[in-house]
Amino acid sequence: MNEALHPSHNADQMADLWLGCVEQLAQELPEQQFNTWIKPLVAEVAPDLSKLTIQVANRFKLDWIRAQYSARITALLTQLAGQPIPLELVLAPRENLARPAPLGQSLKNMANVEPPAMGQTEEPPNAPFKSRLNAALTFDTLIEGSANRMGRAAAMHVASSLGQLYNPLFIYGGVGLGKTHLVHAIGNKLLADNPNAKVLYIHAEQFVSDVVKAYQRKAFDEFKERYHSLDLLLIDDVQFFANKDRTQEEFFNAFEALLAKKSHIVMTSDTYPKGLADIHERLVSRFDSGLTVAIEPPELEMRVAILISKAESEGAVMPEEVAFFVAKNVRSNVRELEGALRKILAYSRFNQKDISIQLAREALRDLLSIQNRQISVENIQKTVADFYKIKVADMYSKKRPASIARPRQIAMYLAKELTQKSLPEIGELFGGRDHTTVLHAVRKMAAERQQMSELNQQLHVLEQTLKG
Repeated sequence: MNEALHPSHNADQMADLWLGCVEQLAQELPEQQFNTWIKPLVAEVAPDLSKLTIQVANRFKLDWIRAQYSARITALLTQLAGQPIPLELVLAPRENLARPAPLGQSLKNMANVEPPAMGQTEEPPNAPFKSRLNAALTFDTLIEGSANRMGRAAAMHVASSLGQLYNPLFIYGGVGLGKTHLVHAIGNKLLADNPNAKVLYIHAEQFVSDVVKAYQRKAFDEFKERYHSLDLLLIDDVQFFANKDRTQEEFFNAFEALLAKKSHIVMTSDTYPKGLADIHERLVSRFDSGLTVAIEPPELEMRVAILISKAESEGAVMPEEVAFFVAKNVRSNVRELEGALRKILAYSRFNQKDISIQLAREALRDLLSIQNRQISVENIQKTVADFYKIKVADMYSKKRPASIARPRQIAMYLAKELTQKSLPEIGELFGGRDHTTVLHAVRKMAAERQQMSELNQQLHVLEQTLKG
């Protein structure tokens, strides 16, 4: 009998099957698609794994999910359970339509993902003020490392000395590095110390939506009362303000009003202030007037600590050697790291096997296959050469002008970061250079990345390009 059909499967294991599937879809699909089609689904797994039933709100959505996603969902279920599991799509009973997908909420709490901005229910008049903070995202649950140490220190200072130094605090970095966790931690720390503080966390898209509603209803007095009266405004992804003139004007007004009353503003973005496109200069200068800190991709030791800590929070034990194996293969951000952990835990529970390196290989075989296929030293050399407008042959040549030597060092750094090649192997692929030359380049670029925001942004673009 297949191990996945073992009679001791419990409700938690049933939930993990669907949750592992949802987590993988969150990695594969654009965020808007995932939030629109997958996140609202309610799923039930039969106790004997004879089928998985998904409830869908209406006929149109049912047909669309069947056509666009059912084949992939079925394949993921088979992979996680170790056996084929039939998928059934049904219309949800009317009383269930307003019920959120319970596992989707668990997923959101697990990852450092901001709550969706659009499509939220309207708050009734005179409702108690809602901070929209995620209580699970605190300084205590944030793993600290060199990648986020400066950002964490600045965030702690803001939370304990509101309206003083570092106002505004501008945090930037790539997707899934923990920017949202940091801003929620600030809000939660402030409310723990001062429960009467007026704190609001929003995504920039929600601010845009609020401006549109105020414009349509001619209700800017209410809009200003809401935003200008805050003690702390936490706003994610301000790059979404690009090309939205009225929104930028209203945010500028709110910004000035809050600073005038010694309130604090904390913002996140995918790039540093001067790197923002299509944002008014006066706003950019305000963004840059306080403290700007970068959140970097987590280093190896930090990734290992995150995996072990997250596994513990899920009631599982991840051996250190397995954590190192996963951390070496999942490098880009915390969100992908947590996605890999979810897949391993689900695979372990459904196959009733202890977590080991071999099990991790099996659970992550799709991810490892994609990485091995897409990222090679040759691909890195070509991508970097194209980016800096030099010839690929310059990567192997003995030429040493700065216009060539620097891109070559960047390519060596990325080869060490994004592949499993050793220093001697990388040196050989760069024209037979000694491993000490590669080590010097790696250390130099790693140090400069911490200090030079423009280089950090260029490396971020290259990394995202290489990872597809």
